[in-house]
Amino acid sequence: MTSYTPPVGQQQEPRRSRPLWLRSLITTVCIIAVLFVIELIDAATRYDLDQNGIVARDVDGLDGILWAPMLHADWQHLLANLMPGAVLCFLVLMTRRFLIVTAIVWIVSGLGVWLFAAPYSPTVGASGIIFGWLTFLIVRGLFNRDLWQILGGAVLFLIYGSILWGVLPSDPLVSWQAHLFGAIAGVLAAWFLASRDHKQRKRTVTPGVAS
Repeated sequence: MTSYTPPVGQQQEPRRSRPLWLRSLITTVCIIAVLFVIELIDAATRYDLDQNGIVARDVDGLDGILWAPMLHADWQHLLANLMPGAVLCFLVLMTRRFLIVTAIVWIVSGLGVWLFAAPYSPTVGASGIIFGWLTFLIVRGLFNRDLWQILGGAVLFLIYGSILWGVLPSDPLVSWQAHLFGAIAGVLAAWFLASRDHKQRKRTVTPGVAS
């Protein structure tokens, strides 16, 4: 059997993958688009979707942990989360740790709301995720002992650090529980990933041979 090999001038060049920053940007835009579509549907149904949020201490409301970050009370609520959420989403995507960080923050923040919010009160919104992304980016350099990550975290703290006051009870209409447990989850994610990476590096190091 013979195979045809095209002349050198006609050979196809291997497809180059998009750079990380572009993939992160596209993913961020897609996430924002999904949130807008969900809010359109929510508004069209007179915000019936918000009933699928987290209902504290109600077993039937436990599955709201899955849906609450994708739902918002109204357009103002969504837009308030949009700018910091988009920036932090992009930056976490750039770390290549988006899925695991977001999963940890999503679950821990949601459980914190379900356990500690006012009984049978519904909670929706992505702010818990945003707080988790922020604290992860701020502290990960400390766990990784990486100077550039520490400097990046310091810059982020100067820009967005003031929103961390949201972990304290203030407005009864704002879920400080989501903020607090989201922030705690971001630190946990940074610690967990740094610890896991350290163990993996130790396993891949081959001991030298003495002579």
